[in-house]
Amino acid sequence: MVEKREILDERKRVISRRRRLVLLSVLGVFCLVIAFFVVNQCTDIIVRVSGDVQSTPQQGEWAMFRRDLAHTGNAGTNSTLPAGTLKWTFATGGPIHSSPALVNGMVYVGSRDGNIYALDATTGEKLWAFKTDSWVESSPVIVGGVLYCGSNDGNLYALDASTGEKRWSFSVPYAIRSSPAVADGVVYFGCDDHHVYAVDAATGEELWKAGTDHNVISAPAVSEGILLVGSVDGTFYSFNAKTGSARLQLETKYSIITSPAVKDGVAYFTDGSNYFYAIDIKAKNWLWENIVKVYWNALYIYGLAPSPPRPSGFLWDVSLGWNIRTVSSPAIVDNYAYLGAGNNLVSIDLTTHQVQWTFSTNGDIASSPAVAGTVIYIGSQDGHLYAVDRATGEKLWEVVTGDEITSSPAVGNGVVYIGSHDGKLYAFE
Repeated sequence: MVEKREILDERKRVISRRRRLVLLSVLGVFCLVIAFFVVNQCTDIIVRVSGDVQSTPQQGEWAMFRRDLAHTGNAGTNSTLPAGTLKWTFATGGPIHSSPALVNGMVYVGSRDGNIYALDATTGEKLWAFKTDSWVESSPVIVGGVLYCGSNDGNLYALDASTGEKRWSFSVPYAIRSSPAVADGVVYFGCDDHHVYAVDAATGEELWKAGTDHNVISAPAVSEGILLVGSVDGTFYSFNAKTGSARLQLETKYSIITSPAVKDGVAYFTDGSNYFYAIDIKAKNWLWENIVKVYWNALYIYGLAPSPPRPSGFLWDVSLGWNIRTVSSPAIVDNYAYLGAGNNLVSIDLTTHQVQWTFSTNGDIASSPAVAGTVIYIGSQDGHLYAVDRATGEKLWEVVTGDEITSSPAVGNGVVYIGSHDGKLYAFE
C-alpha cells in the first residue's frame, strides 16, 4: 500500500510539474505576442518604412496637385514671374474645380463637364479630351508619360499623357474627389467609400487599401516612405506607403478635407475648424491609444486621473481666427506656411508659430496657394486671382474671372494657370 501511495504521489507531482510548465509556456507565448504588438505599434523595428518612396517634378513642371509628393506648393525660384497679363483662355462645358498640372509643354485639367483635357501650354489649343461618366473634381498627376486622375463616376483613370488613350481604369464604389499621388510605381488616392487605396501604376491592380470612418477627399502626401492623409471623420492618418499598415491616427474632431504639406519630417494641415497643426510624420500611436484616452478623459473630468498626455505625433497648433472655415491646403516655403483661412490669405512663421500677416479678399478662399520666388498666387471665391508679396502680404496684382475660383493655381515657365467656375481655364503671364 505504501509503495502504491508513493507511486500515486509521484504521478501527481509529475502531472503538476507538467501543468505548471504548460501554463508557463502559454504565458510566455502570450507575453511574446503582446511584446510583438507593442514593439510593432510603437516602433519601426519590425516593419520598417522605405525612404525611397519619392518622386520630384522637374524645374518648370507642376506635375501634380500641390506640385510634388510633399505638397509644398512651391515652384522654386523662377527667373520670370507672371505679371497678370492674360495669355489665353480655354472654355470647357462646366465649372472647373480640378487644379491644373503642367508637364512637357502641356497643361492638363478636369472639368465638371466630365472631361479630362490636355492643352498646349503656350497657345491653349486643345490637344485631346477624355470623357468620363461624371464630374472630374480630382486633379491630374502625370508621371512617366501617364496621366492619372479620379472621377466622380468611381473610376481612377490611367491615360497616355500624349494622346489621351486609356491604359486602364480602376473602379471603386463611390466618387473619387481626392487627387492622386504617384511614387515608386504606385498610385495613392482617397475615395468617398471611406478608404485610401494604393494601386499599381503600370497595371491598375490593387496593392492595398486602408479604411477610415468617412469620406477621404484629402489628397495624400508621401514623404520618407509614409503616406499622410486626412478624412472627413476628423482624423489625420499615416500609413506605411509600401504595405498600408496603420501608423498614426490623430483625432482633431473636425473634418479634414485639406491636404497635408511636409517639410523636414513635419506635416502641416488644417481641419474644418480654425486650427493649423504641425505633426511628426514618423510618430506612431501607442497600443490602443485612442480607446484608452476615451476613458482617461472621462476619469480626468471627474478628477479621478491626471491630465492625459498630448496625442502621439502632435507638435503644436495655432488658431487662425474665430468662427472661420479652413479648406485651403498650405504651401510651405523656407520656414513659412501660406494658406487660405476664411476670406484671408495667411502667413504663418513655423519657427515662432505665429501669424506673420494676413491678406483679405472679398470671398472665402477654397483655393490652395502656389508660390514662385517671392510671389504667392491664390484664387478666391470672389472670382479673382491674386498675386501677393510673400514677405509683406501686399497685393502685387489681381485679375478677375467670370465666377468663383476653388481651383488651385499651377505655376511654371513664367505662366500661372488656374480654373474658374465659369468653365474656363486661364493662363496669365
